[in-house]
Amino acid sequence: MHRRLIALALVLATAACQQAAPPAPPVVSRPPASPAPATSAREPATVAKAPPALPSLEFPPGPLYFCQSSSGRSAIDYEPRVEQLCRRHPEMGPCQYERDACRAKGGRVYTARNEEVTAAVEAEYDRVVRRVRFQGDSGKK
Repeated sequence: MHRRLIALALVLATAACQQAAPPAPPVVSRPPASPAPATSAREPATVAKAPPALPSLEFPPGPLYFCQSSSGRSAIDYEPRVEQLCRRHPEMGPCQYERDACRAKGGRVYTARNEEVTAAVEAEYDRVVRRVRFQGDSGKK
């Protein structure tokens, strides 16, 4: 019996501590606001950048990518298994590695359809994949 009284007192105390919901603010009808006066010094509106147009995933037979540099245009060759992967998922690391190697030599990467694969396209690939890259042990302890 004593436990029941304590439990009842706790329930009543908890209920008493509950706050009532604040009253809803009254709905006030206001006349439409007059347009703001035009000023000569307007701030430019910020426009969200659209993601870059990704190259077509329909690769014709033959090399997938070409490296265009001052010395000419050369095909980027992949091992057959890697080439199959890159035809379906050009955003994957092995595909990106060869394209980055071309850029590191001062070249520009183009698809077989002559669409450029820019750094912005690579960034979009990274965003899509949300790749996690781990650094190896750099010798620091």
